[in-house]
Amino acid sequence: MDEIKYKPIGIIHSPFKKTEGTPIQVKGAKGIEGKIELFKEYTEGLKDLNGFSHIILIYHFHLVKGTKLMAKPFMNNREHGIFAIRAPVRPNPIGFSVVRLLKIKENILYIKDVDIIDGTPLLDIKPYVPDFDIRKVEKIGWLDKKVKKLPSSRDNGRFTYNE
Repeated sequence: MDEIKYKPIGIIHSPFKKTEGTPIQVKGAKGIEGKIELFKEYTEGLKDLNGFSHIILIYHFHLVKGTKLMAKPFMNNREHGIFAIRAPVRPNPIGFSVVRLLKIKENILYIKDVDIIDGTPLLDIKPYVPDFDIRKVEKIGWLDKKVKKLPSSRDNGRFTYNE
């Protein structure tokens, strides 16, 4: 199969200048504001997006150095397969977050509940639609007894370098 390449459509800005201390999921980032600087050539693509309260951001984990198939996630001291966790040291270091869209002014999107490092390259934006995106879930694997830790869990920098 041929290599797949993506080009950023913008840059995500947040108060987080380094990985350490950054919330590890949106639920732990309540109230944290940021903005997206969409490159001007994509501004037309924002038409009608302001009618949505939440958007899905798809981005590149640009600070990740290396890939692992087994890793210790932030809320557990045991290794799990990379596809059973949300760690950024993936074969394709792609992240996603559902954030609140506050307003759009020209090519700048003002967002809230941001768990993303400042300067992160944005790959895509999609509207969040609960009727499309929410599913009834019966089980959440090894995270079942760990999700209570989420609001206070923060990145400790362990995935920004090769271990």
